[in-house]
Amino acid sequence: MKIQLENIQPNDKSSFHLLHNPKLNDLFFWHFHPEFELVYIEGANGKRHVGHHLSNFTGSDLVLIGSNIPHLNFDHGIRTEYHKEVLHISASFKEKVFSEIEELEDVYELLEKSQHGIAFYGETKKSVGQIMKQLQPMTRFGQFLEILKLLKILAKSNEFELLHANPIINDKANKQQQRLQQVYSYIDEHYSQKIELDDMAQQVNLGKEAFCRYFKQNTGSTFTQFLNQYRITQAKRLLLAGRNITETCYECGFESLSYFNRTFKKISGENPSTYKRKQS
Repeated sequence: MKIQLENIQPNDKSSFHLLHNPKLNDLFFWHFHPEFELVYIEGANGKRHVGHHLSNFTGSDLVLIGSNIPHLNFDHGIRTEYHKEVLHISASFKEKVFSEIEELEDVYELLEKSQHGIAFYGETKKSVGQIMKQLQPMTRFGQFLEILKLLKILAKSNEFELLHANPIINDKANKQQQRLQQVYSYIDEHYSQKIELDDMAQQVNLGKEAFCRYFKQNTGSTFTQFLNQYRITQAKRLLLAGRNITETCYECGFESLSYFNRTFKKISGENPSTYKRKQS
């Protein structure tokens, strides 16, 4: 199995990142990321594959996964209707906040323990699952407060199972993260300009062909696919901020309006004008 480093959201400075009902059941996504992950899924029977642990869940599941632990998407292969919520917690937030505030020491200990992988059950699973389902429409501050609340519930719960006797350490993570972070930072700074593959490869001291192989192996995407995805994400933000389509096209590094429209529709399933009209 090829393991992939997932980049959660390189341009987001928030301590938390939410995914509301993401559907990845057709994708075998064996991956890791520095962020801690809390995943809740209900309405399905599926496979729980975290680190070296492999088991099945029935009906619903709530699992806290530590930083850089390889894991499979919990909805892989599910063919029935289901609901899923995913919360990512910044690894730096653990050290900057949870280790410094006395009232949150138990949350810090919870995140330390998550390096074993933790599956919750009983009333804990039910109550935290309900909180996670209600997070999406809240303000960022409202989400922040509710996330602290659910983390405290988990920290105080006795309804859990450790998935590994010893904490999982991913030896491949640091080197891959450092190199890919260089790529992400370069894209973040230069996405509005023309980015040549040769220039990008030089940034990480690789030849062009070696860089293409490396990037594909570690992200699951070609560099062009990833760059276009990133630019379209920025384009959506500009459109929501009131920019017109032509301005957005060129501000996001596209050299042709027709190519921008095709790429936007391919990635988003709709053209920019439709997206802008629906979101306004």
